[in-house]
Amino acid sequence: MRDAGQGRAEGEDGADGRADGRRTGRPRRGPLLLTAGFILVAAVSTAGALGLGGGGTDDKGSVPGRSSEAVQVTRDTLTDQSEVDGRLGHGPEVPFQIKAEGTVTWLPATGRTVRRGEKVLRVNDRPVVLLYGSLPMYRDLGVTEAEPEGGANGGKDGQDDGAGSGQGSGSDSGATGDGAANADSAGTARAAGTPRQPTPLHGMDVKQFESNLSALGYSGFTVDESYTTLTANAVKRWQKDLGLPQTGKVDVGDIVYAPGAVRIAGTSALVGAEASGNPLTYTTTSRMVTVNVPATDTNWAQRGSEVAVDLPDGRSVEGEIASVGKDASSSGASGGGDAAGGGGADGGGDGAAGKAATVSVVITFDDQNALGNLESGPVTVRHVVKERKGVLTVPVAALVALAEGGYGLERAGGSEDGGGGDSGSSRFVPVKTGLYAGGKVEVSGPRVHEGMKVRIPK
Repeated sequence: MRDAGQGRAEGEDGADGRADGRRTGRPRRGPLLLTAGFILVAAVSTAGALGLGGGGTDDKGSVPGRSSEAVQVTRDTLTDQSEVDGRLGHGPEVPFQIKAEGTVTWLPATGRTVRRGEKVLRVNDRPVVLLYGSLPMYRDLGVTEAEPEGGANGGKDGQDDGAGSGQGSGSDSGATGDGAANADSAGTARAAGTPRQPTPLHGMDVKQFESNLSALGYSGFTVDESYTTLTANAVKRWQKDLGLPQTGKVDVGDIVYAPGAVRIAGTSALVGAEASGNPLTYTTTSRMVTVNVPATDTNWAQRGSEVAVDLPDGRSVEGEIASVGKDASSSGASGGGDAAGGGGADGGGDGAAGKAATVSVVITFDDQNALGNLESGPVTVRHVVKERKGVLTVPVAALVALAEGGYGLERAGGSEDGGGGDSGSSRFVPVKTGLYAGGKVEVSGPRVHEGMKVRIPK
């Protein structure tokens, strides 16, 4: 029989045991289990978001948290484009080389179109006419008129020579016979005063002028390199129509040449000023775009390449690169001269402060009507950087980041697309990505094919 002291001792020991139990951690198992539960839920959620979970699908077979929107893998052409700023206008201004001397008495309005046979300006109230060609007007054109051969003096000289020769013979018969013969052979033609034939002018500039004269409707001569009396006769008819004296000759200042019809770009002289120098500038009549491209980024600018031009009114038209400048230009507040001259550290600093060197690229349009009524303004030029034809593509939004790295696509039809099972991992097809362009991406891989349906994540 236990005494009361022993019972109390055991009771105290029990109390101590319970206290020890509270200290040794059995009641602390609750928080540990909760923490483990949270970790497990987070892991499952992450796996589901990445598409790696095997269960947890709804009745339709879709993974919770995934979009039901499906798209097809298509075969397409992807084009990566870059944009540069340009300006619509009529191209660079070219000065007219006016060689007429005198006072400017009339000037055309800026923007006016001048065509072959029309006047560019008037000097001393005499028109300076535009013709088409590449050779400049560098001399007067006309036929050289020669003086008559011999004439009265020539005949007289022949007779005197004949008489002297006859007297030298010492007999009257000699004077009559030999003298007459010499006079006939040496001076008979000259005594008659027969004119020498005019001398034609020859050269490529003659042919260029005659081509224009013929194009204006004047005929009666052969278009060649010889300026003959027939050419002079046609010129007289042309001069009559222009209201000029009919001389048959063309002065060096009567004509200016240009490649074709021109648009008057500006005037630097006033009526009443001297005509010498460059009182007028012109451009082409066609509209074009000029782009200043960094000299280090001209690989895309190949003559004949097509580009897209976005106009200020929101429309886009197709253009073609017509020319690429060969000279790079640069500008800057500090100037590039010191840097180019190797002026030490200071020179290098000035060069860095300047703008990068650029090259002028000109873009033309086959269809001028496509530009509408726009004459000038800022534009955006889009050119191809890289292009991939006939590749498999999906929207970029369809890509899924895989836990093992890289990207994949989630099949929208489960194993029906060749997944080989219903597990979550089989629903995701790893792919290799290529070119990104226009919101799409090039994809490839052994398990991806054209027409395959894939989901787009939310």
